[in-house]
Amino acid sequence: MAPINNNDIPEIKINLSGAGLRIGIVMSRFNVKASKGLLDACISELVKQKVQRADILLTTVPGALEISLALQKMATTGQFNALIALGAVIRGDTYHFEVVSNESASGVTAVQLKTGIPIANGIITVETDEQALSRMNQKGTEAARVAIEMVNLLRELDKKIP
Repeated sequence: MAPINNNDIPEIKINLSGAGLRIGIVMSRFNVKASKGLLDACISELVKQKVQRADILLTTVPGALEISLALQKMATTGQFNALIALGAVIRGDTYHFEVVSNESASGVTAVQLKTGIPIANGIITVETDEQALSRMNQKGTEAARVAIEMVNLLRELDKKIP
């Protein structure tokens, strides 16, 4: 990606090198076909960006609302450079969709801000199974890239901001 800044202002460049990073993944088992697709794409991209398979830990939880608690536990161990939340929330006939979508996103953000560990939110919220299946590869790939990029960005900020 080309730099955003075309002036003489210093800019931190995007760094997608995952070499040496330890990544934790929490995946919802609800809507498992879409979640598994997200996971496959995510792991494929992590490995492509040089994260070693032995440095990836997967844990699964019953549904999207349980993801945040597992993320919080993993974040507080100090063993991970970044975490990734994966799941699919598919609209049903009730208001439950909105609750799960909003609360899972809020939970992921709260854990990230509380712990300072980057968390890529790869929980897709869609209307239909077909939409989930069509988005899973792209969103899984993006989640992997976000996790790696944010670790590297925070490291650069630590160097530049004493």
